[in-house]
Amino acid sequence: MVTLRGDEREHGDRASLPAAILWDMDGTLVDTEPYWMNAEHQLVGRFGGVWTDELAHQLVGNPLLVSGQIIRDNSPVTLTPEQIVQELLTSVIAQMREHVPWRPGANELLKDAVAQGIPNALVTMSYDSFARVLVEGLPAGTFSAVITGDAVTHGKPHPEPYLKAAEALGVKITECLAVEDSPPGVRSAVASGAATIAVPHVVAVPADSGAVHVDSLAGQTVVSLWGLARG
Repeated sequence: MVTLRGDEREHGDRASLPAAILWDMDGTLVDTEPYWMNAEHQLVGRFGGVWTDELAHQLVGNPLLVSGQIIRDNSPVTLTPEQIVQELLTSVIAQMREHVPWRPGANELLKDAVAQGIPNALVTMSYDSFARVLVEGLPAGTFSAVITGDAVTHGKPHPEPYLKAAEALGVKITECLAVEDSPPGVRSAVASGAATIAVPHVVAVPADSGAVHVDSLAGQTVVSLWGLARG
């Protein structure tokens, strides 16, 4: 349970705040999709192939091994899906260490949640080695739980990642706010029972996805997003 300090009550009573916020990473908190696409183009190019933006968009939001299989099936790359994933991760981690490309308003919302004592969970289909680059660059305690693609049996769009995050935080999933940018991620969050905000970025999210759509996180607060998500 979150205990509000006096200066937090001006934002609203307990009903105006979620029990926790469950954040997707790639495309939602940080704009790493160009990093992934750059890595994909370079990998396919090394094997003499051409990787199109259309194919790259098919990978957005998928479990990494699914993306690795799509690359193998649609290019001259002869590596196994596991090897493809490791090649991509090595490239993207290197790019991320050089610069963390925050999405507009995302870092401010994280700080808002921490200031109000609301636990945050990172729910990403990227692997732990990559997620830690973001987590370790933030103040200690920013994320109370980290659920990664290599720690679940069923990745997005299955609801397991979000259910596992709520369980790790010890909160009810129906009292959580999930923030996503991709169709698989939104499907995962909605199916879990979390109130879901969709912030479409690289790939459009269907209007009937069950999530509330916003154009940007910039200018939003935890209270405003929770109000939108809860209708």
